[in-house]
Amino acid sequence: MKILIVEDEPKTGEYLRQGLSEAGYVADLVPHGTDGLHMALHGAYDLVILDVMLPGLNGWQVLQSLRERGLQMPVLFLTARDQVEDRVKGLELGADDYLVKPFSFAELLARVRIILRRAPAGNEAMVLRVADLELDLLRRRVSRNGRRVDLTAKEFGLLELLMRRHGEVLPRSLIASQVWDMNFDSDTNVIEVAMRRLRMKIDEGHPIKLIQTVRGMGYVLDVPQEE
Repeated sequence: MKILIVEDEPKTGEYLRQGLSEAGYVADLVPHGTDGLHMALHGAYDLVILDVMLPGLNGWQVLQSLRERGLQMPVLFLTARDQVEDRVKGLELGADDYLVKPFSFAELLARVRIILRRAPAGNEAMVLRVADLELDLLRRRVSRNGRRVDLTAKEFGLLELLMRRHGEVLPRSLIASQVWDMNFDSDTNVIEVAMRRLRMKIDEGHPIKLIQTVRGMGYVLDVPQEE
C-alpha cells in the first residue's frame, strides 16, 4: 500500500518514511505543500500523512483541494498545533484523524492501520489472490493453500508488488526502486537473494511454482502455462 508523507521538517519526514517503509508500506516523502498536492492527485495513494504548516500550500489548502477534486483517500494530519479549533477545522475539511507532535511512532502506525482498515471497500481490493496464494493487505498476512507464510517486511512488499502486477515481467530496476527505494546497481545481488528466499517460502513444497525468473528480463508471478 502506498502512503504519501507531506512534511517539511527533514528529520521528522525521514523518520516517518523509514519507519513506514520498514513496516512494509511504500512511502514517498515531499517537503512542500504544492508538490504534495500534485503527487496526491497523480500518485494513487492509499493514505496521505499531512503536516499543517507547509511552504507553498498549507495542509488545510492541500486537503481542501483534494476534496474539491473528488479525491477521498484518507488523510491523517500530523502537526504541532494542538488548539481545538485547528483540530476541528481539519476534521471539518475532511481529515480522517489528527495526531499532535511530538508523537510515538507506534501510535502513528496504529492509527495508520486503523484508517486503512476502515477505508471504503470500493477504493481497492484489500486481499490480493493469485491461484491459491493470498495476501491480506490490512492484516499483513500471506497464505498459500490455506497455510500461513511468515514474511519479513521487505519480503511482504516484494510479494505485494509481484501480485499487484501478476503476469507482468518486472525488471530488476523497477523492483529496486519500488521495494528498496534505490537505483539498481548491477554489482549487487540483493534482489536475487531476496527473490530466492521469497521463492523458497512461497513455492517450496507446492507443485505449481508461481514465481519465475525470465532470463535477461526480470521476474514474474503467474500461474505457468501448461505445455
